[in-house]
Amino acid sequence: MAGKPPAHDPVQDAPRVGAPQHAAAGLTAVAQSLRIAQRQMGVTRTALTLLKVNQEDGFDCPGCAWPEPGKRHRAEFCENGAKAVAEEATLRRVTPEFFARHPVADLARRSGYWLGQQGRLTEPMYLPQGADSYQPVPWDRAFEIIADELRALDGPDEAVFYTSGRTSNEAAFLYQLFAREFGTNNLPDCSNMCHESSGSALTETLGVGKGSVLLEDLYQADLIIVAGQNPGTNHPRMLSALEKAKESGARIVTVNPLPEAGLERFKNPQNAKGLAAGGTALSDLFLHIRLGGDQALFRALNALLIEADDSAPGTVLDRDFIDRYTHGYEEFAAAARAVDREETRTATGLPDESVDELLRMVLEARSVVVCWAMGLTQHKHAVPTIREVVNFLLLRGNVGRPGAGVCPVRGHSNVQGDRTMGIFERPAPAFLDALEREFGFAPPREHGYDVVRAIRALRDGDAKVFLAMGGNFVAASPDTLVTEAAMRRARLTVHVSTKLNRSHVVTGARALILPTLGRTEKDVQAGGAQFVTVEDSMGMVHASRGSLAPSSPHLLSEPAIVCRLARAVLGPDSVVPWEAMAADYDRVRDAVSRVVPGFEDFNTKVRAPGGFTLPHGPRDSRTFPTATGKANFTAAPVEYPRVPQGRLLLQTLRSHDQYNTTIYGLDDRYRGIKDGRRVVLIHPDDGRDLGFADGTYADLVAEWTDGAERRAEGFRVVHYPTARGCAAAYYPETNVLVPLDHTADTSNTPASKSVVIRLEPTAVPGAPTTRRP
Repeated sequence: MAGKPPAHDPVQDAPRVGAPQHAAAGLTAVAQSLRIAQRQMGVTRTALTLLKVNQEDGFDCPGCAWPEPGKRHRAEFCENGAKAVAEEATLRRVTPEFFARHPVADLARRSGYWLGQQGRLTEPMYLPQGADSYQPVPWDRAFEIIADELRALDGPDEAVFYTSGRTSNEAAFLYQLFAREFGTNNLPDCSNMCHESSGSALTETLGVGKGSVLLEDLYQADLIIVAGQNPGTNHPRMLSALEKAKESGARIVTVNPLPEAGLERFKNPQNAKGLAAGGTALSDLFLHIRLGGDQALFRALNALLIEADDSAPGTVLDRDFIDRYTHGYEEFAAAARAVDREETRTATGLPDESVDELLRMVLEARSVVVCWAMGLTQHKHAVPTIREVVNFLLLRGNVGRPGAGVCPVRGHSNVQGDRTMGIFERPAPAFLDALEREFGFAPPREHGYDVVRAIRALRDGDAKVFLAMGGNFVAASPDTLVTEAAMRRARLTVHVSTKLNRSHVVTGARALILPTLGRTEKDVQAGGAQFVTVEDSMGMVHASRGSLAPSSPHLLSEPAIVCRLARAVLGPDSVVPWEAMAADYDRVRDAVSRVVPGFEDFNTKVRAPGGFTLPHGPRDSRTFPTATGKANFTAAPVEYPRVPQGRLLLQTLRSHDQYNTTIYGLDDRYRGIKDGRRVVLIHPDDGRDLGFADGTYADLVAEWTDGAERRAEGFRVVHYPTARGCAAAYYPETNVLVPLDHTADTSNTPASKSVVIRLEPTAVPGAPTTRRP
């Protein structure tokens, strides 16, 4: 029956396992999308809602940040997008009576899946100090509680203002404005945990910390390399773009420790070929690389390109581009010529023949795009790895022309827009100068906390109030036990949310849950009906308009929450017109147009069909706003994880029934996993060598150089075609294994893709049913 949540928390440690699939989407994806949507929303609401997803007159999908094509299908959503919409537009409700029935101690024993399935939050809820249960609280009183706590701090830097990537541009701009008028740059966000390494590397090498390609570039590329990414689960609509690229003549290389069904074959549910025939084979070459070997692969490839040009000068490298637009080539070339092929084999696990085949395909391609995601960004050496990708593209002039460039594929639907709007703990002086000119106050100049530093500050008592605009900070962060203990040291934790999650039950001395409108819902303020905007993964900005009635009359929009909170905290002397901006979001966009470059005439441009494209110097004019004024080659030493004998290198990853920390179900259809999440995927040969047959159970024990160990208990061993010496398991269940200080150099991103573990047999197959993720 639609709207009814599960009565019991299902067991997640005894899955059924079958063979992995070799094709993604198709009729099965359509059926699953409709089944989940109707279970949450009912038939009529499903039709009304899904037909508005990613449409020009509709709302932006609350899932991933993949851009919309120029010509849109009537059903412009994927299976995971349908799941995200269904959970937001669900008929299920979490009322004050729910919290009365379920004390915090009871909720803390529940899995993240069960919490999320309960439905939409309906009223502000408050957990007083020493209380067992949340209780309803009026909005004015909630703002008063926060204001009193913030004003009682010894200084503004004792507060942390976290942001999720689903926050709109308008809400993000207001949020950072409030934090900075309050007096702090403590603005960590989910970028710190995913693509911060991309931003760091691209800013240094190209001058812009974003991708340089548009959707049309994929269709014009001769070669697309997809490294460390699983579009079939994480960005399914990307498969449609890859299919179109194939039809236009592109070849596709995938680089991954795991074979991924979506990159093998795509059964497009929007055309007859995908529904009735066998679909489209996407990958022309699959490089079954070892975890963390990507820098070594691209360095070896670059060495081969330089060697080929040495043999026939001017025939391989784009010497004109290198001479006119780049800096540091000679130093880089010297480092590349010193490549040791034996070390490359060790680091990558790839035979020479595979690297040579990749070289042949590169030499035959005039225009190349490289796409990547967390498989490259969440290693200790992530930033040098992405710099090496840039080196590869610069060698043949594959930046700043059609069909070529860097393509970091972002996750949350507006994670890139949040950063553009100023959600950053290390803001550029020019941005702060613009804020000061616009609003007349002096923003703080000292750098603030990113995610990892915020957790340390909470742990050490240097931060005392934690506010989150969306997200599930506790489940998303590394080092679960340390993170939870840090949150419990806070005097007050506040979460602006649509649904329940783990962060609501790991609280400070006091806690507030503030329920907000979702993307699917109408937003009517004093100035009339409002819309918000988002920026996709390729720098396109467009409008998003909800169409459903709000899930509760007690909900406020995110901009309204920020504006009312800011007034409560900052008082009547604040120089910002908070009430006016809450009443009419055009006022917010007018301010953005004067503060953020590229948003001039924001209100006019975003009302055009499809929105507008932000400027990008490297792409648009081959201008590079770096320290040298040119695109920079870099020559970092090659790094890769060293794994002791008898150990495995673990990567954390999502299941197909999951988006970040939101668990939609307990299946991972493409990998053959059903009714469970506590699994560890290892190569059959590794299983035999280590004495773990398929179907046995093991604890995962992470080992660190300081001698410390961390343990995740009760995982079913699944023999799977991973790269030798590598293992994979789902997060957030394995976040406990990742120490807070195990981060990428430069970016400080948690290095969740390179965790050395050993397997230990469990005494009893499976784990207790009370174990939570």
